[in-house]
Amino acid sequence: MALHFTKEEFQKRKVNILNSMKEHKLDALLMFRQESMYWLTGYDTFGYVFFQTLILDQIGNMILLTRAPDFRQAQNTSNIENIRIWVDRDKSNPTDDLKIILNELNLKGKKIGVEYEAYGLTGRNALRLNKSLENYCEVEDHSELITKHRVIKSENEIIYVKKAAELADKALDKAWKYTKAGASEAKILAEMQKVIFEGGGDYPANEFIIGSGHNALLCRYQAEKRSLSTTDQLSIEWAGTFKHYHSAMFRTIPIGKTNPKHTKMHEACVEALINCEKNLIPGKTAGNVFDIHAKTFDDLGYNKSRMNACGYSLGSTFSPNWMDWPMLYTGNPYIIKPGNIFFMHMILMDSDNNLAMNLGETYLVTENGNERLGKQKLDLVTL
Repeated sequence: MALHFTKEEFQKRKVNILNSMKEHKLDALLMFRQESMYWLTGYDTFGYVFFQTLILDQIGNMILLTRAPDFRQAQNTSNIENIRIWVDRDKSNPTDDLKIILNELNLKGKKIGVEYEAYGLTGRNALRLNKSLENYCEVEDHSELITKHRVIKSENEIIYVKKAAELADKALDKAWKYTKAGASEAKILAEMQKVIFEGGGDYPANEFIIGSGHNALLCRYQAEKRSLSTTDQLSIEWAGTFKHYHSAMFRTIPIGKTNPKHTKMHEACVEALINCEKNLIPGKTAGNVFDIHAKTFDDLGYNKSRMNACGYSLGSTFSPNWMDWPMLYTGNPYIIKPGNIFFMHMILMDSDNNLAMNLGETYLVTENGNERLGKQKLDLVTL
């Protein structure tokens, strides 16, 4: 069994969660977020796409209910000792198996928290779960109970994030090396991902975003791969990933003759990023960071081109995306704390001129400010 953290660190995390459960008067917590299970026990899988839950009661009992393919997965990657299997069959309802476990733990009539905000709990399974627990116990949504602990990274977690940042930097070196007129997006993407794997990294929790020409204005991955024109633009958002911990970056690279509008947009992105850096400090809120981002772009005339959020927390996340709680948008009251990791992206999409400009970096919040984890230059690189 290879765990990525010490027994003492896992125990400290468990105690903290039990204390939070006590504060909310919870007798048990049903985890459906794979991130919660990984952080609390080391359990590493993509089996959460089916019905799977980790039950933690106030006494400290932990029982995993999962499918047969994940039995050994849990044994090999986690400290979970009690693993139960629900059997695949026509019209099977794993909430029936869950009810058996809850009865064993004497939770009938008790108060149970549920992680509803989870990719591992589909709408249909949530309906089944609610029906199963109706008139059985009191249920409350506690989707962020563990997340609010995960958002502050330990010293060991920060080591993994910094390793991820090194891999992200190496991927940018490859992007600059292979980006040129006539180059295939597929080749650029392959070289970026290759250097991360060769450096001991992982698959990211979502696809790298890559697009040129009109697709440079997209903020999501899509399947088209084109070759770069003599005069073009390439937008890439990627993350170095290590032990599932992410450090993301974002760049737009002009190819050939640089449009003066591109240069102005890049200058605006750098100014906005620097202003956001000054506000990504302990005591400020997530909303404060977004507001200075918005004001910077609006004052420079880019109101129509900017986004309504400028970043989010990063950590150990699983598919379908690497975005974590909380997000940087206006009015978000989350108070920034040392140990937070935030990816801040300055995105400008000028649809009228079909021009994109993006600049994104990952930061560790420190006691006195923050540290940019990527070490690459912020200059506009034209290839």
